[in-house]
Amino acid sequence: MQAPNFSFSIGDDIRAAAPRYTLLAIELDIDNKPTSDALWCEIQAAAAAVARDFRMEEIRLRPAIDATRIAYKALGKEPNRYRPSAEALSRRAVKGLELYRTLTAIDLINLISLRTGISIGGFDADRIDGTHLAYGRGRVGEPYEAIGRGPLNIDGLPVWRDAIGGIGTPTSDNERTKLSEHTRRLLMTVNIYHEMTRNEIDALASEIIAAFERHAAATNPRVAVI
Repeated sequence: MQAPNFSFSIGDDIRAAAPRYTLLAIELDIDNKPTSDALWCEIQAAAAAVARDFRMEEIRLRPAIDATRIAYKALGKEPNRYRPSAEALSRRAVKGLELYRTLTAIDLINLISLRTGISIGGFDADRIDGTHLAYGRGRVGEPYEAIGRGPLNIDGLPVWRDAIGGIGTPTSDNERTKLSEHTRRLLMTVNIYHEMTRNEIDALASEIIAAFERHAAATNPRVAVI
């Protein structure tokens, strides 16, 4: 399998805060249509499973969520105020609140996050500036326009940056590279903070690719594990 059309680097600040951190990067060519009824049924079933299996106070103890929260604290960010996206989704499911139905790629990422507890960045690869992405700690006063949230204080958050600046955090991605119905090339950063074996990561990559092939007519998968 080919590597993505991007290179990646993980900063020493991230490595110090999260020694077990692994990046699973997946790039796909997709057809990003509105979410189908079949996919929406899978998402509703995943949300119901989370609501059945976890009480509210147990969500933060899911291994992937707990490890992400620990990294936030080590970087100086309060995870109860800036929740990782997978935690926010799981809490919404346990509360019995309806999830947002949008576009196939967005809702597939949400589905995988519900099932795994992993916060995943999803970017329109054609809107990324340059071919290198670096993961590091957010800085004081660093500008960041979060999707649907407006300006976000990313000081202390782990941030993916392209040649211009921040494009993604486990809390929220950036408006500049967000997915739309025009997205034809998707890049995902699957931010794994907890312990996973290489076989488990490879199996997760295969599961993600299969889901996108099934629902988003995905082709030409490119994968890297760092």
